[in-house]
Amino acid sequence: MFGTRLRSLRKKTGLTMKELGSKFNLAESTISGYENGARKPDIEIMEKIADYFEVSVDYLLGRATDQEQSTVGRSLLQGADQYTEEELEIARAAAQAAVEAYRKGLNRRK
Repeated sequence: MFGTRLRSLRKKTGLTMKELGSKFNLAESTISGYENGARKPDIEIMEKIADYFEVSVDYLLGRATDQEQSTVGRSLLQGADQYTEEELEIARAAAQAAVEAYRKGLNRRK
C-alpha cells in the first residue's frame, strides 16, 4: 500500500521520481523501489515523506483512508465512549487547530 500511496501523491504533485528523491537525498532508484514494493523506507524517511505531503504515516501505510486523518487524532478518540459529544467536538477542534498551526510553522521553514 505504501508504494501505491507514494506514487499517487507524487504524481498528484507533478514530481518525477528523481525530483522527489532529491527532496530527501534519495536516489531515483530508491523512490522507484518504494513505489514498486521492492524496498521499504525506514521510519525516519517515512515520517519525512508524510510531513512533506501533509498526510499521516497511517495514510501512507494504508491504515487510514482519509489523507487528513492523523494518528494523534485517532489515539485521542480511542475510548471516546467516556466523553460527551461536546467534549469530543472540543477535542477535534483543538487537534485541528494544533495541526494547522504546526503546518504553518513547517511552511515558514521551507
